[in-house]
Amino acid sequence: MRKVEIYTDGACSGNPGPGGWGAVLIYGSHRKEISGGEAQTTNNRMEIMAVIRGLEMLKEPCEVALFSDSRYVVDAIEKKWAVRWQQNNWMRNKKEPALNADLWEIMLALLKKHRVTFHWVKGHAGHPENERCDELARTAISAL
Repeated sequence: MRKVEIYTDGACSGNPGPGGWGAVLIYGSHRKEISGGEAQTTNNRMEIMAVIRGLEMLKEPCEVALFSDSRYVVDAIEKKWAVRWQQNNWMRNKKEPALNADLWEIMLALLKKHRVTFHWVKGHAGHPENERCDELARTAISAL
């Protein structure tokens, strides 16, 4: 399996409000930067979207080290919250629906295609790739 690093970030101007996402994919000496945005969204949706779009870029199953500054995203996968929500028909508990179920459904399907290890990085702490993803996400908001 090819080894790929994916760095992701999402941003929102207001929450909800205009939002953007950015991802940087690195494979050997190859690098690809992608971004996009939505006129009305939330920060968490943009964080998830960055991961989805990054994974969708992979043309074959890969071993992926995925870096995100979103505890929501990393914990939902690492602590199996998203899998549990899916098993419970997208309910967090007996009374509360899981938010962003449409995006979690897509992400969980993509995670079955690849061997992904999630890594949390502290946001706005000088990590070059995380800073670049933040810049991509904010630029995407500006372009809306």
